[in-house]
Amino acid sequence: MFGLPRKLVVDSAELQRRFYALAREHHPDFHQAAPAEERARIEATSALVNAAYRTLRDPIARVEYLVRLEAGRETKEGDIDKPKAPPALLQEMFEIQEALAEARSEAAKGALDETTRATLAEQRESLRARLKDEETRLAGPLSARWDSAAPAERPAILAAFKEALATRAYLRTVSADLTETLGGDTEAFGRAIEGRHGSAEAPRTRGGMGGHIGAPHQ
Repeated sequence: MFGLPRKLVVDSAELQRRFYALAREHHPDFHQAAPAEERARIEATSALVNAAYRTLRDPIARVEYLVRLEAGRETKEGDIDKPKAPPALLQEMFEIQEALAEARSEAAKGALDETTRATLAEQRESLRARLKDEETRLAGPLSARWDSAAPAERPAILAAFKEALATRAYLRTVSADLTETLGGDTEAFGRAIEGRHGSAEAPRTRGGMGGHIGAPHQ
Protein backbone atom coordinates (compact mmCIF):
# COMPACT_ATOMS: atom_id res chain seq x y z
CA MET A 1 0.00 0.00 0.00
CA PHE A 2 2.78 2.45 0.90
CA GLY A 3 5.50 1.01 -1.32
CA LEU A 4 7.91 0.58 1.59
CA PRO A 5 10.46 -2.22 2.04
CA ARG A 6 9.70 -4.90 4.64
CA LYS A 7 11.80 -3.25 7.32
CA LEU A 8 11.02 -2.06 10.82
CA VAL A 9 12.87 1.25 10.97
CA VAL A 10 10.59 3.67 9.13
CA ASP A 11 11.12 7.32 8.21
CA SER A 12 8.11 8.86 9.98
CA ALA A 13 8.09 12.01 7.85
CA GLU A 14 8.16 10.01 4.61
CA LEU A 15 5.46 7.67 5.90
CA GLN A 16 3.22 10.62 6.73
CA ARG A 17 3.90 12.24 3.35
CA ARG A 18 2.85 9.04 1.55
CA PHE A 19 -0.19 8.72 3.79
CA TYR A 20 -1.48 12.19 2.92
CA ALA A 21 -0.91 11.56 -0.79
CA LEU A 22 -2.83 8.27 -0.66
CA ALA A 23 -5.53 9.78 1.56
CA ARG A 24 -6.18 12.53 -0.97
CA GLU A 25 -6.17 10.11 -3.88
CA HIS A 26 -8.65 7.69 -2.31
CA HIS A 27 -10.80 10.00 -0.18
CA PRO A 28 -14.51 9.21 -0.78
CA ASP A 29 -15.41 12.93 -0.83
CA PHE A 30 -13.49 13.33 -4.09
CA HIS A 31 -15.40 10.54 -5.79
CA GLN A 32 -19.03 11.28 -4.92
CA ALA A 33 -20.06 11.36 -8.59
CA ALA A 34 -18.64 7.88 -9.26
CA PRO A 35 -20.96 4.86 -9.71
CA ALA A 36 -21.98 3.04 -6.52
CA GLU A 37 -19.68 0.09 -7.15
CA GLU A 38 -16.71 2.38 -7.71
CA ARG A 39 -17.53 4.39 -4.55
CA ALA A 40 -17.63 1.17 -2.53
CA ARG A 41 -14.19 0.21 -3.86
CA ILE A 42 -12.80 3.66 -3.04
CA GLU A 43 -14.22 3.54 0.50
CA ALA A 44 -12.62 0.14 1.04
CA THR A 45 -9.28 1.44 -0.23
CA SER A 46 -9.61 4.52 1.97
CA ALA A 47 -10.14 2.33 5.02
CA LEU A 48 -7.14 0.23 4.03
CA VAL A 49 -4.94 3.32 3.70
CA ASN A 50 -5.85 4.33 7.26
CA ALA A 51 -5.34 0.83 8.63
CA ALA A 52 -1.96 0.60 6.91
CA TYR A 53 -0.86 3.97 8.25
CA ARG A 54 -2.04 3.24 11.76
CA THR A 55 -0.08 -0.02 11.77
CA LEU A 56 3.09 1.31 10.20
CA ARG A 57 3.35 4.42 12.39
CA ASP A 58 3.39 2.33 15.60
CA PRO A 59 6.72 0.52 16.20
CA ILE A 60 5.10 -2.36 18.13
CA ALA A 61 2.26 -2.76 15.64
CA ARG A 62 4.88 -2.90 12.87
CA VAL A 63 6.60 -5.78 14.64
CA GLU A 64 3.32 -7.65 15.13
CA TYR A 65 2.41 -7.15 11.49
CA LEU A 66 5.86 -8.21 10.26
CA VAL A 67 5.67 -11.42 12.29
CA ARG A 68 2.30 -12.25 10.72
CA LEU A 69 3.62 -11.47 7.24
CA GLU A 70 6.72 -13.61 7.67
CA ALA A 71 4.62 -16.46 9.05
CA GLY A 72 2.31 -16.27 6.03
CA ARG A 73 -0.72 -15.21 8.07
CA GLU A 74 -2.73 -12.08 7.45
CA THR A 75 -4.61 -11.86 10.73
CA LYS A 76 -4.13 -12.62 14.40
CA GLU A 77 -7.16 -14.90 14.25
CA GLY A 78 -5.33 -17.09 11.76
CA ASP A 79 -2.33 -17.50 14.02
CA ILE A 80 -2.25 -21.20 14.87
CA ASP A 81 1.24 -21.25 16.35
CA LYS A 82 0.60 -19.11 19.42
CA PRO A 83 3.78 -17.41 20.74
CA LYS A 84 4.79 -18.46 24.23
CA ALA A 85 6.36 -16.44 27.01
CA PRO A 86 9.31 -17.82 28.99
CA PRO A 87 8.28 -20.45 31.61
CA ALA A 88 9.76 -18.39 34.45
CA LEU A 89 7.56 -15.45 33.51
CA LEU A 90 4.48 -17.64 33.28
CA GLN A 91 5.15 -18.99 36.77
CA GLU A 92 5.63 -15.48 38.12
CA MET A 93 2.41 -14.25 36.48
CA PHE A 94 0.55 -17.26 37.87
CA GLU A 95 1.74 -16.45 41.39
CA ILE A 96 0.68 -12.82 41.02
CA GLN A 97 -2.73 -13.91 39.76
CA GLU A 98 -3.10 -16.17 42.80
CA ALA A 99 -2.29 -13.22 45.06
CA LEU A 100 -4.79 -11.12 43.13
CA ALA A 101 -7.50 -13.74 43.64
CA GLU A 102 -6.86 -13.68 47.39
CA ALA A 103 -6.90 -9.87 47.41
CA ARG A 104 -10.20 -9.80 45.54
CA SER A 105 -11.66 -12.27 47.99
CA GLU A 106 -10.60 -10.05 50.86
CA ALA A 107 -11.83 -6.93 49.06
CA ALA A 108 -15.26 -8.52 48.69
CA LYS A 109 -15.47 -8.48 52.48
CA GLY A 110 -14.34 -4.87 52.70
CA ALA A 111 -11.55 -2.53 51.60
CA LEU A 112 -8.07 -3.86 50.86
CA ASP A 113 -5.77 -3.52 53.86
CA GLU A 114 -2.91 -1.07 53.39
CA THR A 115 -0.19 -3.74 53.41
CA THR A 116 -1.86 -5.71 50.61
CA ARG A 117 -2.56 -2.54 48.64
CA ALA A 118 1.07 -1.42 48.94
CA THR A 119 2.33 -4.84 47.84
CA LEU A 120 0.04 -4.94 44.81
CA ALA A 121 0.94 -1.37 43.85
CA GLU A 122 4.65 -2.21 44.05
CA GLN A 123 4.14 -5.27 41.85
CA ARG A 124 2.20 -3.20 39.34
CA GLU A 125 4.93 -0.57 39.07
CA SER A 126 7.54 -3.30 38.62
CA LEU A 127 5.52 -4.89 35.82
CA ARG A 128 4.97 -1.54 34.14
CA ALA A 129 8.72 -0.86 34.18
CA ARG A 130 9.39 -4.29 32.68
CA LEU A 131 6.69 -3.70 30.07
CA LYS A 132 8.34 -0.45 29.05
CA ASP A 133 11.73 -2.18 28.81
CA GLU A 134 10.26 -4.98 26.65
CA GLU A 135 8.64 -2.50 24.28
CA THR A 136 11.88 -0.52 24.05
CA ARG A 137 13.74 -3.73 23.17
CA LEU A 138 11.16 -4.64 20.52
CA ALA A 139 11.12 -1.22 18.87
CA GLY A 140 14.86 -0.66 19.24
CA PRO A 141 17.56 -3.36 19.25
CA LEU A 142 15.42 -6.23 17.92
CA SER A 143 13.98 -4.12 15.10
CA ALA A 144 17.45 -2.89 14.15
CA ARG A 145 18.73 -6.49 14.16
CA TRP A 146 15.97 -7.52 11.77
CA ASP A 147 16.73 -4.74 9.32
CA SER A 148 20.44 -5.60 9.14
CA ALA A 149 20.12 -9.40 9.37
CA ALA A 150 21.04 -11.85 6.64
CA PRO A 151 18.21 -14.18 5.54
CA ALA A 152 19.69 -17.09 7.52
CA GLU A 153 19.58 -15.03 10.73
CA ARG A 154 15.96 -13.95 10.46
CA PRO A 155 14.22 -17.09 11.81
CA ALA A 156 16.00 -16.63 15.15
CA ILE A 157 15.01 -12.96 15.27
CA LEU A 158 11.39 -13.85 14.46
CA ALA A 159 11.43 -16.30 17.36
CA ALA A 160 12.76 -13.53 19.61
CA PHE A 161 9.99 -11.22 18.39
CA LYS A 162 7.33 -13.81 19.18
CA GLU A 163 8.65 -14.42 22.68
CA ALA A 164 8.95 -10.69 23.38
CA LEU A 165 5.41 -10.05 22.12
CA ALA A 166 4.07 -12.87 24.28
CA THR A 167 5.95 -11.47 27.29
CA ARG A 168 4.51 -8.03 26.58
CA ALA A 169 0.99 -9.44 26.38
CA TYR A 170 1.28 -11.15 29.78
CA LEU A 171 2.79 -8.06 31.41
CA ARG A 172 0.01 -5.86 30.03
CA THR A 173 -2.74 -8.24 31.12
CA VAL A 174 -1.49 -8.69 34.67
CA SER A 175 -0.74 -4.97 35.04
CA ALA A 176 -4.31 -4.20 34.01
CA ASP A 177 -5.62 -6.81 36.48
CA LEU A 178 -3.60 -5.19 39.26
CA THR A 179 -4.94 -1.76 38.31
CA GLU A 180 -8.50 -3.07 38.39
CA THR A 181 -8.01 -4.68 41.79
CA LEU A 182 -6.50 -1.48 43.15
CA GLY A 183 -9.52 0.42 41.87
CA GLY A 184 -7.77 2.20 39.00
CA ASP A 185 -8.86 2.98 35.45
CA THR A 186 -7.74 0.05 33.27
CA GLU A 187 -8.88 1.83 30.11
CA ALA A 188 -6.71 4.82 30.93
CA PHE A 189 -3.81 2.45 31.55
CA GLY A 190 -4.34 0.89 28.12
CA ARG A 191 -4.49 4.28 26.44
CA ALA A 192 -1.27 5.33 28.16
CA ILE A 193 0.51 2.19 26.93
CA GLU A 194 -0.71 2.66 23.35
CA GLY A 195 0.14 6.34 23.44
CA ARG A 196 3.79 5.61 24.16
CA HIS A 197 4.16 4.23 20.65
CA GLY A 198 2.08 6.73 18.74
CA SER A 199 -0.84 4.42 18.04
CA ALA A 200 -3.41 7.20 18.09
CA GLU A 201 -5.74 7.58 15.15
CA ALA A 202 -4.36 8.59 11.79
CA PRO A 203 -4.35 12.36 11.25
CA ARG A 204 -7.77 13.47 10.09
CA THR A 205 -8.15 14.92 6.63
CA ARG A 206 -11.19 16.66 5.20
CA GLY A 207 -14.28 14.52 5.53
CA GLY A 208 -13.15 12.58 8.59
CA MET A 209 -10.60 10.35 6.90
CA GLY A 210 -9.18 9.32 10.26
CA GLY A 211 -12.35 7.44 11.08
CA HIS A 212 -11.79 4.70 8.51
CA ILE A 213 -9.89 2.28 10.70
CA GLY A 214 -9.89 -1.43 9.98
CA ALA A 215 -7.85 -4.58 10.49
CA PRO A 216 -4.35 -4.26 9.01
CA HIS A 217 -4.34 -6.43 5.87
CA GLN A 218 -2.06 -4.18 3.81
